[in-house]
Amino acid sequence: MRLHHSHILMCTGPICTKDGIKAQAMFNLLGEKLDARPHFKIKRTRTHCMVACRNKGSYLVIYPEGIWYRCPNETALDRIVVEHLEQGQEIPELIFHQLGQGDISVNEKTDV
Repeated sequence: MRLHHSHILMCTGPICTKDGIKAQAMFNLLGEKLDARPHFKIKRTRTHCMVACRNKGSYLVIYPEGIWYRCPNETALDRIVVEHLEQGQEIPELIFHQLGQGDISVNEKTDV
């Protein structure tokens, strides 16, 4: 296992997207984005249903922060990679849950 300082767990369905096809594609895209940044020391792991999405697309969790992000589309994934992973800024409008805080009450928009 490679040295890593962060760990991303990403749901690949099958409930979040039809048969998990889009969710798996998002997981693959996340891998491409991480591999394109060799300075990242981030491990990603595919999970099955995390029972949080309510059929609204993939979710991913970043540790050690314990932030659960909605990740319904590539735009959201890009924002998570750039803003959170590169710049160290949380993205409040995509946060669903935060370790130690419980669910976050935010707008359920998916066209981020």
